[in-house]
Amino acid sequence: MEELSQALAGSFTVSQDLNSPAAPHPRLAQYKSKYSSLEQAERRRRLLELQKSQRLDYVNHARRLAEDDWIGTDSEEEKEEKEKKGEDAGNEDMDVDMGKKLPKRYANQLMLSEWLIDVPPDLGQEWLLVVCPVGKRALVVASRGSTAAYTKSGFCVNRFPSLLPGGNRRNSVAGKDYTILDCIYSEVNQTYYILDVMCWRGHPVYDCQTDFRFFWLHSKIQEEKELGEKNRLNPFRFVGLQSFPCTEESLCAVLAMDFPFEVDGLLFYHKQAHYIPGSTPLVGWLRPYMVADILGITVLAGPLTIKPDYAGQQLQQIIEHKRSKKLAAEQGCLDSKEPPEDGRYELEHLSTPRPAQAPVNHDGASSQMEK
Repeated sequence: MEELSQALAGSFTVSQDLNSPAAPHPRLAQYKSKYSSLEQAERRRRLLELQKSQRLDYVNHARRLAEDDWIGTDSEEEKEEKEKKGEDAGNEDMDVDMGKKLPKRYANQLMLSEWLIDVPPDLGQEWLLVVCPVGKRALVVASRGSTAAYTKSGFCVNRFPSLLPGGNRRNSVAGKDYTILDCIYSEVNQTYYILDVMCWRGHPVYDCQTDFRFFWLHSKIQEEKELGEKNRLNPFRFVGLQSFPCTEESLCAVLAMDFPFEVDGLLFYHKQAHYIPGSTPLVGWLRPYMVADILGITVLAGPLTIKPDYAGQQLQQIIEHKRSKKLAAEQGCLDSKEPPEDGRYELEHLSTPRPAQAPVNHDGASSQMEK
């Protein structure tokens, strides 16, 4: 019975998003992956092409988030709910129930990652790496003299003053300055670690490339040095997360570093990606111990690269699977350059049940954090 429970825990998916980190990594799971690595590469190509022609009104979008002004943006579903609520205005119980509905305005505003399955051939040239701390994903909006933190689902979990532009009454000039950030909140360190920036001092950068957004963010943080200190006007620290190149040498150096926080995982950003809310293949996610097996590089043993107990068996399975394919190719039974028929990694011939996946703390999933 225990083996059955472990097998179910390893294969259970809590998200409908493609290659969601809410589920085990498809290349390290003991069952057929629903989605192929080839599909992920093709979706990356299409999204990059779509960015060139798609121009959304991010100026008004950022203003609505900052001012909580959604007049004229009601969807058909929301209009129906309002009409229904008007018809039942006399029913107090109905009003209470309607008030308990999940907020919709600030939901699904964060750009979320997928498991990095298909390793891009231009990983070293066109991608950036960010090391993420353990924590909870947060949309931070500083506007009209106050700073609010929202969950991925849109709940406002905290409201406080900050030294972000627009974040307290002293630095908010007639409500014109506002800032929107993608953060990871560490309760242990009382710190908001800044992953990305969508708007700074009223200037939206949604449709700017990743490398520019990161450069813009860190240059602005350097101008506001007091953000990294706790005081009466800034009860939580705001610290920018550093980005690194994705070359083999850089990856090895990063995995050997000491960080001032507990490391949760690694985010891989395509340099040309715009900030688009929702799950995207242009942002990949890996646990540090997966780097050697997924990316195929040799890394030195260290605290970040030590495989947890639950990972040992599944990593060994994928290694043995690759070895058997290589041996078959050498014998002329299989062309090693050819992917499986459907692009999937088929490990169904391995009969040993895979232990339950450890709690996923990152973005798509999340016991602690949703990246």
